[in-house]
Amino acid sequence: MPARFQRITPFLWFDTQAEEAVNFYTSVFPNSRVGTISRYGKAGAQASGRPEGSVMVVAFELDGQAFTALNGGPQFKFNESVSLVVNCESQQEVDHYWIRLSEGGDPKAQQCGWLKDKYGLSWQIAPTQVIKLLSESNPDTAQRAMAAILQMKKIDIETVLKAAA
Repeated sequence: MPARFQRITPFLWFDTQAEEAVNFYTSVFPNSRVGTISRYGKAGAQASGRPEGSVMVVAFELDGQAFTALNGGPQFKFNESVSLVVNCESQQEVDHYWIRLSEGGDPKAQQCGWLKDKYGLSWQIAPTQVIKLLSESNPDTAQRAMAAILQMKKIDIETVLKAAA
């Protein structure tokens, strides 16, 4: 039976750390796994300047979502124009993902639930209760919630709920 492909798969470009990053990410999220690993053959190595036999592409899943990581070289870097959002149902989840994903990352790039991990990838650790508050039909409630969030790095759900009330 042929493999079923997800219609849209995020493709992450790394210099040389694709396999290391995939192993890290799959250790952070439940229901995650490393899939196939493709290596540079002679033709690919010559075209890319990468060593023959080195990791080229790693297929993986994070919490059931398919991703692909490529060791493509130093030409392209991650930036904040693209981020991955982790929707969290509790403060315990927020704390877990914040602590794990920010390990070795850039502490200056932390604001309003956003962080940058040690590979330069941006993440948003987003409590679902807070997202609902920000789309509240009462604009005053949403504004109070946003004012509280703007003072935070890692989102504290209880503090935002109190501010919004």
